[in-house]
Amino acid sequence: MTGKLIKVTLVKSLAGQLANIANSARGLGLRRIGHSVVVADTPSNRGMIGTASHMLKVEPPPGSEKR
Repeated sequence: MTGKLIKVTLVKSLAGQLANIANSARGLGLRRIGHSVVVADTPSNRGMIGTASHMLKVEPPPGSEKR
């Protein structure tokens, strides 16, 4: 992948969430609490992150800091 990347971690359970929130988290590739994925920083991924923002931790991917 080229371009900007972001690391997304699921910090709360998907149980009991609305279907669109759970589907957004699954669409990002998150499966269980504590699971992290690195995804492209695109408008569609940002929309899914925004939908489930109350249960996600978003940070820059490891190794992306400037030296």
